Amino acid sequence: MSAGRTAAPASGQWVFHNGDFVPAADVRLGPSLQALQYGTGVFEGIRSYAAGPDTAHLYRARDHFTRMIASARILRIAIDRSADELVEITTELLRRNGHTGDAYVRPLAYKTALEPGVPFGVRLQGVSSSLTMVSLPMGSYVPKEGITCGVSSWRRIPDSSLPARAKITGAYANNALATDEATQAGYDDAIFLNQAGHVAEASTANLFLVRDGRVATPAQDSDILEGITRDSVISLLRRDEDIEVEQRTVLRSELCTADEIFLTGTGCEIVPVVALDGRPVGAGAPGPVTKTVMRAYEQSVRGREIRDHGWLTQVHEAPVHL
Repeated sequence: MSAGRTAAPASGQWVFHNGDFVPAADVRLGPSLQALQYGTGVFEGIRSYAAGPDTAHLYRARDHFTRMIASARILRIAIDRSADELVEITTELLRRNGHTGDAYVRPLAYKTALEPGVPFGVRLQGVSSSLTMVSLPMGSYVPKEGITCGVSSWRRIPDSSLPARAKITGAYANNALATDEATQAGYDDAIFLNQAGHVAEASTANLFLVRDGRVATPAQDSDILEGITRDSVISLLRRDEDIEVEQRTVLRSELCTADEIFLTGTGCEIVPVVALDGRPVGAGAPGPVTKTVMRAYEQSVRGREIRDHGWLTQVHEAPVHL
């Protein structure tokens, strides 16, 4: 696989697909794709942030790929590269596409077709796997002044039915239903309850609440995705504010009495929830803890701290040889 400085494809974008960099227009996936038929794929969303003229940093890319490899293992999807190798591929993809500003990377590992001699049916063994990765420019897309949310009538799929800790493509039909319901009702996003009626997460983000200066977030046994941004926030609050986040069961009624609620995710970053089910959250504006988290996270992703926890990977302008 060559990684030299190559002219951009006619389509204007490179994609990493099945072990090599190819023009996006050359990728062909047929209608009989197993992942399309049955939702048997796993993915990640990874952000890269501008760090200066013609330079950028990937944020927690190794952690994302470590989680993706674990997710793939659950579905018996073969990823024959280590997390570190996938990070190198990502930096090269960004370089080839000229994405040295704020960008978003979407790696997808998925089931493709039954192997010879394997009988037809829904299965995980005896099915080949593929890996495709794309990148695109992307800045912040959620209003920093805050959003409105509604508690969804759809419940979060329990981990006992479909592993919540894995980013499985088919599971996101659940998220889409909740988001559709919320937007039709005039809200910006949905908040899921789990099967026990306790708070789980938003449609594509983890949830934190603040009351009387104490910060809590639903625990991992609340059927949540183990969010990487969630982990960053917990670490940043501990380090910068000496605040230990309580990871526990969160009752729905606590949302009604919270002083602040904010969401965290790679895509949405840190976003305040200023109203829930038509009621203002606290003063109806981003609160002091939320603002502190927003500032700390922005500093972290931009590489403006002396200590970066090893979370940043520089996207070099020079070619990366794989």
